[in-house]
Amino acid sequence: MKRILYSVCIGSLALALTAGAAQDNKRKSERASSQHRTANVHAARPANAGRTMSAHRNVSAAQYRQRSYAKPRTSSNAVVKHNTGLRAVRERNLARNERMRERNVQRKQEFRARRDVAVNRDRNLAVTRTRNDVNRYRNTNEARARNSVAVNRERNLAVNRTRNAEVNRARNANEFRGRNNGAINRNRNLAVNRTGNAAYYRGGNVRITNNWRGDAFRGQRYAAFRNYNRQWHDRSWWRSHYDRIIFVNNGWYYWNAGYWFPAWGYAPSVSYVYDGPIYAYNGWTPDRVTVDVQEQLARAGYYDGPIDGVLGPMTREAIAAYQADNGLAITSAIDEPTLATLGIA
Repeated sequence: MKRILYSVCIGSLALALTAGAAQDNKRKSERASSQHRTANVHAARPANAGRTMSAHRNVSAAQYRQRSYAKPRTSSNAVVKHNTGLRAVRERNLARNERMRERNVQRKQEFRARRDVAVNRDRNLAVTRTRNDVNRYRNTNEARARNSVAVNRERNLAVNRTRNAEVNRARNANEFRGRNNGAINRNRNLAVNRTGNAAYYRGGNVRITNNWRGDAFRGQRYAAFRNYNRQWHDRSWWRSHYDRIIFVNNGWYYWNAGYWFPAWGYAPSVSYVYDGPIYAYNGWTPDRVTVDVQEQLARAGYYDGPIDGVLGPMTREAIAAYQADNGLAITSAIDEPTLATLGIA
């Protein structure tokens, strides 16, 4: 607004100066015209002007008192030039005023734009503050929800731990009781079965020996037991006749036709707990097959000795009891029918 007022004042001052200059020029032209007319009058006086000085003075005084100035005559060219100058000045002032008006309009627009920017800035700040408040409230609620979830999780974990501990304690107690009952029943069954089976097969014509004669041992599945005879040979002989010889349970065994046999004489100081063939599936070693048989007999309640892979007296006694209870030929050894009945082979 100050710039606008300043521009208006400058324009008014320029117009006033232009009008004053025009009036001064007009006055100068009138003065020049009057002086030229007076000189012409003095040049036209008569030669006897001296003798009639007093009269002339009186007359001139009278004339001076009675004279009135008429409007000076000016030429048409001076008027045109003067009007042209005024028109040019007026047009320059109009152009200047137009430029000032356009500049003022542009400045008003710029001022409005800045004001709008300021207003929009304030509005955006208000909107941003509102959004930030909303986001802060939302984040606070989410944080509270997460904290609640975490608290509930911890609480649920504590409750579940307590419940699981109680349930597992009861379940473990029941399982422990069941295991104890199973062990008690197993021991009881073993004692009963040992007594009954021992009386059965020891009192009859079947004994734990290498005598495989009888109708029960007929068939191809018992041929290895019927045809077995202890053989004594040195290490070189065994190596030249059999390509698979292993050392298991302080003894040397050779593989032949699906059975492991003691290799007597392979080492002079070697002795065998069991002297006879051991049936093996998938080519497994004698100790591994014996471990599987001991585990199955222990599950069935026939064996309560160590799971050591040794076909000793306790294991052979359990095998004999199992064979007697299941209608098998009592070999007291690991044979193919016994493994099939146990579900191993």
